[in-house]
Amino acid sequence: MMALTQHLGPVMRVGLDASDWEELPTRLIVDDRVVHVDSFPVGDGTVLVTRGDQDHFSLLVIPPEATPEAARAALAQAVAPGNASPARQILIDAGTGERLHETG
Repeated sequence: MMALTQHLGPVMRVGLDASDWEELPTRLIVDDRVVHVDSFPVGDGTVLVTRGDQDHFSLLVIPPEATPEAARAALAQAVAPGNASPARQILIDAGTGERLHETG
């Protein structure tokens, strides 16, 4: 969280994927400020960060088991102009080891 505040300024709220965490606090104290923590069952490997009333950032979380090459490929695809791929698909395309669960 400290790294985010260094780059983005004060963070008001963080949204995390509930399926990736066993227990989440509802708030944290960072630099003497309360940061609210929300959880959503989105299953897409992202973290949502709110800096102000209308300042929202969606961060792609690279799995720790990803190779450096796969991590670089995922980040490159995530920031490519016109990219509209969901986070989970970016991770699959980059070969980070993530796989979609097939239903049906």
